[in-house]
Amino acid sequence: MAKFNSEIPYDLLKQIGDLADDGADEMMTEMVEESADFVYSEIKKNMRKAFKSTKSLESGLFISKVKRFNDEDGKVYVFVGFNGYVKGSAKTRRHPKGTPIALIAMAREYGTSRGEAKRPFVRTAFKKNKITQIMQNVQKKYIPED
Repeated sequence: MAKFNSEIPYDLLKQIGDLADDGADEMMTEMVEESADFVYSEIKKNMRKAFKSTKSLESGLFISKVKRFNDEDGKVYVFVGFNGYVKGSAKTRRHPKGTPIALIAMAREYGTSRGEAKRPFVRTAFKKNKITQIMQNVQKKYIPED
């Protein structure tokens, strides 16, 4: 699973703390949602390059709801990933509901032991500079620059 972490400078944390409690939560939620939308669109674009047919994969690609950890760090997170099964695929003992869409995506992302070469399309969708820029643009709406 690809992951993006960002550290926030103390001065910025103080400004965020000065926002009303709801304002800070709203800002963080919007930052994560817009970043997830960008990653989702990049995965879709890259998927079209990595696969001949993407119909079943696109039906399984999803963005989860924004959630918060209930710890002292107050982390905000969202998942962009694959879920579900390929319609009309053969049911086996190992996969009684059919072929998992995530399995197909993983095989293309990392390659297989049977010789299929890896063709990363998820990891390349996480462009740290672009995600940071998106988050900063959202931040500017809530915290005006001096």
